[in-house]
Amino acid sequence: MKKRAKPSNQGVPGHAGVRVVAIGGGTGLSMLLRGLKHFVARRRQEADRHPISDLAAIVTVTDDGGSSGRLRREYSVLPPGDIRNCMVALSQDEALLGRLFQYRFHAGRGLKGHSFGNLFLTALTDVTGDFGEAVRVSGKVLAIRGRIFPSTLENVSLEAVMTDGKIVCGETRIAKSGKKIRRLRLHPRRVQPLPEVLEAIAQANLILIGPGSLYSSILPNLLVSGVAEAIESSSATRVYISNLMTQPGETEGYSLADHVRAIQKHTRRKLIDWVVASNKPVSIEVARRYSAQGAEPVRVDVRELQRLGVRCLLDNLLEEHGVVRHDAARLAQLLLEEFVERQAPRA
Repeated sequence: MKKRAKPSNQGVPGHAGVRVVAIGGGTGLSMLLRGLKHFVARRRQEADRHPISDLAAIVTVTDDGGSSGRLRREYSVLPPGDIRNCMVALSQDEALLGRLFQYRFHAGRGLKGHSFGNLFLTALTDVTGDFGEAVRVSGKVLAIRGRIFPSTLENVSLEAVMTDGKIVCGETRIAKSGKKIRRLRLHPRRVQPLPEVLEAIAQANLILIGPGSLYSSILPNLLVSGVAEAIESSSATRVYISNLMTQPGETEGYSLADHVRAIQKHTRRKLIDWVVASNKPVSIEVARRYSAQGAEPVRVDVRELQRLGVRCLLDNLLEEHGVVRHDAARLAQLLLEEFVERQAPRA
């Protein structure tokens, strides 16, 4: 058995608060960070009301569509979109600077479709010569309450083996293939992580995986060399946050246990102690609208999860405004109540 890394309490000087690592991408990770940032202490005086001493986001960099994909192809930079969204989510000033980073150009040859934040990160990467440094400096500009790391600085893409044996390359093509995924892998196969990524995982007290697209946001991070091993070796409580809905082109018909099985199958490791899921039903009208697009609520099969050695925590985490979203504030509060204040034991 591998020796588990001992968490440290570095962060706010003199504050022995919890160190949280959140792993994912897309809108799911930015939603989670938006809820957690309100509990991050910046000074010792905030320790009583803000139990998180360090919040580190590990973000996938395999996107090849939209503005990110265009910048990736034209400027040979890593896709900035998911990282930009995480920066805005952690920003103290989402009203102005956050809106500026999210501003999308609606006209102009070469500009149309790009967001200001994506262009800013691309330009800063060219100036500094390092995407990781561009992310760090951008975080300072936005005064983010946390740290953001791309899972790797290598130019990596996705490759999927479908159930019919066909190989599909590229995140966008995989999502549009209309076929079920048997196996996902990275190209190139072995991709090195940032040292800071492994360090953050080793020092974590609480590791959060998801919510987010299983095959385009979650697994790409876990397949980076050393990341799954670091999570397995960590003494932190490891929590998988369930998606609310299945995703067309990726997880049609998947239960929550199927999501966990896919993670175990691809990493060949047990990385999850707990799953957190919503127990509030989606309204009939909204469910019907999603069904027309090939999506349905993720079924929480508690007995199957228990057979996989995973504990379940269910709560009302659903927010509906014509679309289905997690209640970011409630989710953050629940995670801290159950896995920090009560210090839930490892499974």
